[in-house]
Amino acid sequence: MISVKEASTIIQSNTKSFGEELVAFQESQFRVLKEEIVADRDFPPFNRVCMDGIAISEKAFLEGIRDFKIEGIQAAGSPQLELKDYKNCIEIMTGSVLSKNADVVIPYELVQIEKGTATVAVETVKKLQNIHLQGKDRKKGEILISENKIITAAEIGVLATVGKSEVLVEKQPKVMIVSTGDELVEVSESPLNYQIRRSNVYSLVSLLKELFISAETAHLPDDKVSLKAAISKYLETYDVLLFSGAVSKGKFDFIPEVLEELGVEKLFHKVKQRPGKPFWFGQRVAFDMSKQDVFKNKKQTTIFAFPGNPISTYVNCLKYFYPWYSKSIGIDSEKKEYAKLDSDVVFNPKMTYFLQVKIENRLGEVIAIPFSGNGSGDLANLADADAFIELPAEVSEFKKGSIFPILRYRKF
Repeated sequence: MISVKEASTIIQSNTKSFGEELVAFQESQFRVLKEEIVADRDFPPFNRVCMDGIAISEKAFLEGIRDFKIEGIQAAGSPQLELKDYKNCIEIMTGSVLSKNADVVIPYELVQIEKGTATVAVETVKKLQNIHLQGKDRKKGEILISENKIITAAEIGVLATVGKSEVLVEKQPKVMIVSTGDELVEVSESPLNYQIRRSNVYSLVSLLKELFISAETAHLPDDKVSLKAAISKYLETYDVLLFSGAVSKGKFDFIPEVLEELGVEKLFHKVKQRPGKPFWFGQRVAFDMSKQDVFKNKKQTTIFAFPGNPISTYVNCLKYFYPWYSKSIGIDSEKKEYAKLDSDVVFNPKMTYFLQVKIENRLGEVIAIPFSGNGSGDLANLADADAFIELPAEVSEFKKGSIFPILRYRKF
């Protein structure tokens, strides 16, 4: 049995890339960018007017001219006009290119127009006022969005601006979530008094949706032959297999045995933690021997086999799968969130303890209020809490006011 730290190190040492793909920029939100986005021209691409008003020459204003004959109207999206007489003006609209020979824009609010003449009611002007100069934001060729950034609505706008109709992103993994056990029935069924409805699978599906991963699901009976046949196919098809159940010491806990027989390398089984001690982790690497370069045609499947108790499944996914996935797609997930215990906690086993807590913000401090549940099968208690606080295995008494990392799963 290994420590939580050792388990995390092993998992983080066995990340993988899922490949890259081009997608339409409108479909790229929440995907991970796999190319640098550069300015295809200056931003803004011309001297852009920031106010509706009139464009004049500063020289004329400094000469005392306050009445300007209007030569024309410069609309946004129209070719650049030229101010032919510096003593005149051009009516100009927000977003338009600054008229040639003009270098000051005075807003309509400070202008009175009568019979083709604009009279200004200001005492001073500043050269280039109300003008957004070409290239002020970014120069052509400058990086606008760095690689490995998650694309949000803000990035979508930039992609559109530079004409990136398609964008290179990290592929999402193909994931199969498998539950096992003859005691489980579907959500729509009425369970007998010795049965329960499937819930872990749907918790995992929802947890993966938080990462914008669409997972498939399957339920397998407690039969070794059936398990082996189904898992053999899954290993050929999916990048990641997530199991819930059948990894402990029960008579029908066949998952570790089946995985070994199918050539999956066990990297560890059992972690010094509660809940979730029987957690099993491994991977299978297969090569297509029919290809000339077999190493370029390898199929790697990563297996997270979580214990079947609901809280065990939940906390293991947050603690191990989430950071593994983040590193695999090139996102830094090293930032930890911490909270201060609101009361004393005693936990005697020399194991890391993931304690359910309610989170409050008090005067800028994150406070963790412990919840006393009924063990790793108390799924209802999970809905009352907001996070798990990670209490280290080295001590057994944790004092009020002590600060520890948390795994927050409720954001609002």
